[in-house]
Amino acid sequence: MKIIVIGATGTIGSAVAQALAARRHEVIGASRHAALAVEIEEGTSIQRLFDTIPAIDAVVCCAGNATFGSLASLTDADYQLGLRSKLMGQVALARIAKDRLRDGGSITLTSGILATRPMPGSAAISLVNAGLNGFVRAAALELPRRLRINIVSPPWVKETMVKLGMDPSTGLAATQVAQAYVASVEGQHQGVVLDPAHLPPH
Repeated sequence: MKIIVIGATGTIGSAVAQALAARRHEVIGASRHAALAVEIEEGTSIQRLFDTIPAIDAVVCCAGNATFGSLASLTDADYQLGLRSKLMGQVALARIAKDRLRDGGSITLTSGILATRPMPGSAAISLVNAGLNGFVRAAALELPRRLRINIVSPPWVKETMVKLGMDPSTGLAATQVAQAYVASVEGQHQGVVLDPAHLPPH
């Protein structure tokens, strides 16, 4: 398959790109600062991406920003960042991809464990992640041309925890998280929130 991975320079995105390439897919990496640049907050940028790379079988998004902070400290701008970037950026990607992917193509978005297991400081991120999960479940009911859409809800990733000075023992390695994206692309799942720690059969 010919697959675009958005956010391919990040911790999860790079692991996803490598996992898919190892399974002999043609993987095209894109990110905000890559040679193949895309800004998911701008619909025109997403359109240009599909214009540049036509005849795509699948798109995977591992990009999007949101703010972590205490409920008392979060501002309107903090909430708007997550809504504009991680939530509506991925919604825009899905809406554009449904008209651009080949028949039977696959869309995979990213939410996160804070949708269902919030923690102090996660109000803005939990809001966005839960919204994305709901969007994917509903969008799957209406996609045309045998298209599929799923979302991966990663737990804390070991590599990220190390960078943040956290104990990584409770996290999953990025390579393990990447297998959930492979399952979404290659399997028959539709409208499913995939937990990398508990993957259902393909």
